[in-house]
Amino acid sequence: MKYSVVVVDDHFLLSQAIGGLVQDFKNFEVLYLCSNGSELLEKLKDSANIPDIVLMDIKMPILNGIETTEILKNKFPTIKVLALSIEEDEYTILKMLRAGAKGYLMKDTKKDILEEALMGLVQNGQYYTNTVSQILVDSLDKDVDTEIKPKEFEFIKLACTDMNYKEIAEAMYCSYKTVEGYRDSLYRKLGIRNRIGLVLFAIHHNLFTP
Repeated sequence: MKYSVVVVDDHFLLSQAIGGLVQDFKNFEVLYLCSNGSELLEKLKDSANIPDIVLMDIKMPILNGIETTEILKNKFPTIKVLALSIEEDEYTILKMLRAGAKGYLMKDTKKDILEEALMGLVQNGQYYTNTVSQILVDSLDKDVDTEIKPKEFEFIKLACTDMNYKEIAEAMYCSYKTVEGYRDSLYRKLGIRNRIGLVLFAIHHNLFTP
């Protein structure tokens, strides 16, 4: 059995190149290519066009990758989205994860990593590289019930939203400095370096569902 993949990217030559790579993978086949989210949604009106995985660019005209991923999460929950982008800033990655992407790769990713990521999606439901997440995998095996305090759990859940740290402080009825304390404490305990790591930790432990 081969898993079906759709490539959504507004750069046609790049889209074709990515499709060609995927087509060479033993367990995958390319169903079709789309130039933007709107074109993909139009194709999905036919049930025969519903793939297992969508390789999604982020910056596209008409309907971008973040908007499209959120629509897929609500209307086509069986489709797994793997972001494939040149965007590497924390804000964009967080937006894509919150929208429902199950993985995030840079476009300069090697062929074998792309295949590994696709297999990760079908076998485990998600795939994140250390390059993007910047987290230590070993930290996910900790006993979180004894490692993390209730207020820190509350902070993690709020950190998965679009709130900035000042808004999180207001929601938790504490000072900005206290919120920074929760953040820094969690970074030390979990061996992570940024907010993306917190979001991935929350997803892994079912504290947040994209």
